[in-house]
Amino acid sequence: MATVASISRLSRSSGRWMRRQPLAAIGLALLSIFVLAGLLAPWLAPANPAAIDLLHRLQGPSSAHWCGTDELGRDTLSRLLWGARLSLAVSVSVVSISLALGLAIGGLAGYKGGWIDHALTIFAMNTFLALPGILLAIAFAAFLGPGFQNLVLALAIGGWAGYARLVRAQVLAVKEREFVEAARALGAGGPRIFFRHILPNMMQPLLVQAAIGMGGVILAEATLSFLGLGIPAPAPSWGSMLNDSRSHLFDSPHLVLFPALAMALAVLSFNFLGDALRDYLDPHTRIQMGL
Repeated sequence: MATVASISRLSRSSGRWMRRQPLAAIGLALLSIFVLAGLLAPWLAPANPAAIDLLHRLQGPSSAHWCGTDELGRDTLSRLLWGARLSLAVSVSVVSISLALGLAIGGLAGYKGGWIDHALTIFAMNTFLALPGILLAIAFAAFLGPGFQNLVLALAIGGWAGYARLVRAQVLAVKEREFVEAARALGAGGPRIFFRHILPNMMQPLLVQAAIGMGGVILAEATLSFLGLGIPAPAPSWGSMLNDSRSHLFDSPHLVLFPALAMALAVLSFNFLGDALRDYLDPHTRIQMGL
């Protein structure tokens, strides 16, 4: 009964939050559409995204091809659906790896302090943060070559430092609080203190950063694919679709419009959710909203 009551309270609180945060509802709806489109792409796609049909190339939107066809006669809608699958897979993988590296390096630097903190902060974090992440990703992607695993690795190498710096700052703020001192006085070890007491109390900014970071990864993946450093053809990618449609910007603008719109809406949904999560997880904001 207690569990049912807790679920009921959470449902009512979430409902009030959605009503007072319409952008959160829009972001959640858009993200749900993209997730379903990616997961169900093999069944939703009306055609093989790599099937070439030169007799029907550069056709505009019609009942046969809702989003038209590209210069090789491939169905644009099918490529958009499979592109959503690829973009979401890359974003989840990159953010997971970056967050894991950030937790390990930033947590060690913040908790241990001393020369370990100086070494990791000055020689690792600051070195990577001094260079634009997209330039690092381009350099590593060009060195490693195209491919899903190499793309994820290149983007993770360029993005982990931001998470590490955030984790370090949160650990420094939490580790001196009273409940941590009490656990240390009772004889709790370092790993137990970190995972049991420090980590749960710094998840709020990490979740917000991860949600917003998803949108950034989608843009970065599209940038690398646009430059030919992403997933090799014939795998559909929103960035490669934009690259292929450059020469047909004026005679077939739908080839640019649809992938650009899909990318913009995906990034927008993650940004809306990130802002909404920040408000929802902040106790002061929740009190002001009556949640």
